Amino acid sequence: MSTEPIRIARKNGGEVEVDGPVDKFAAQILVRAGFIFRPTLRGVWIRLHFDTGQDNENRQATHAAQMLSAAGYQVDLDPNLLPAAGHRAPVNWWPPRIPASMPSKPAPKSPQPPRR
Repeated sequence: MSTEPIRIARKNGGEVEVDGPVDKFAAQILVRAGFIFRPTLRGVWIRLHFDTGQDNENRQATHAAQMLSAAGYQVDLDPNLLPAAGHRAPVNWWPPRIPASMPSKPAPKSPQPPRR
């Protein structure tokens, strides 16, 4: 898994876009949050629908960032996308995901029940 964060930001044209390492699971999360994927000559353009209003885009972007963060992804959310309701909770409060290829620590042995 990449250590580079997934970036969600409002670009100069006003559209909300996603850049960075998006794998299949992250893509499913983004689709669930309302992002669409459009093929381009250089890859895939990930963005929210146009003309849904900035408040709605801000809510969708913040929700996507929270879901990605809860799944263990590092997320860089443009502070301008936080909802205007004063929601200033940090997005990256979860530790990064551990790739499945990394060895995990063995589970501690449970004590044996006393024999009678």
